[in-house]
Amino acid sequence: MPSSAESIRAVFLDVDGTYADYGLVPEAHVQAVRAARKAGHRVFICTGRPLSMLSQEILAAGFDGVVASAGAYVEVDGSVLVDRCFPVDLAARTVEALDAHDAVYILESQSVLHTSPAAVGRLKEILSAHFRQAPGSPAGVTAILGSITQTVDRAAVRFAKVSVFSSPVALGCLVEEIGEDVAAISNSIADEGQHAGELYHRGLSKADGIAAVIAHLGIPRENTIAIGDGENDVEMIAYAGVGVAIEGAPAEVLAVADRTAAGPRQQGLVAAFAELGIV
Repeated sequence: MPSSAESIRAVFLDVDGTYADYGLVPEAHVQAVRAARKAGHRVFICTGRPLSMLSQEILAAGFDGVVASAGAYVEVDGSVLVDRCFPVDLAARTVEALDAHDAVYILESQSVLHTSPAAVGRLKEILSAHFRQAPGSPAGVTAILGSITQTVDRAAVRFAKVSVFSSPVALGCLVEEIGEDVAAISNSIADEGQHAGELYHRGLSKADGIAAVIAHLGIPRENTIAIGDGENDVEMIAYAGVGVAIEGAPAEVLAVADRTAAGPRQQGLVAAFAELGIV
């Protein structure tokens, strides 16, 4: 166990491409998380996914909490610290723009994923094609499809973020139509170039979620470790005391990292945790 509160590390793990590969978690990563927590450190999932998109397999190792929806939702030891949704007017403009272009999208809330009844077939095709790339059984698709509900009145839905899987126009065009309060970013699941990705409340990031966690726990920023591989991990890797990028991550992610680690297919967190002295 760490000898004092000053030696406790708070570790924040991205899911897709970092902790898991297509939703599949290497057993060695499960054991690494358990060993770090047994040593007295605090380990958190820090993901763009909402809670409703986190499978039991992903959470099975046991975590001290979750930063979900890229910072819009924060939970520590069962207590909810942050639960932000799109403001009502921004949500209405977002849905209106998406529907005007007949886009295939999911409105992500922590309890359920909302989509248009007309989009379900195309959504299943896109997700199934993505997860067929998974090594072994494509289990990741089940966690998403199982949380989807077909919602007619989507303008009334409270949501934290939007995943766009197919759009006739680029996300940049959608952002211009919706307004400056929304921003777009790439998505590790919706991978159809500029016509797919995520729409989120501008100015919010995973770093905000980390800040809320460590303020609650009284852990110094310099004692934080953030590990990720995607565009939405840039802020958290730059913010953490030690930022770790997964090998092969985009240049902007690697540029802000202090070190790199191998990906989940190489069970990279095992070596990373050992090198960082948390197991």
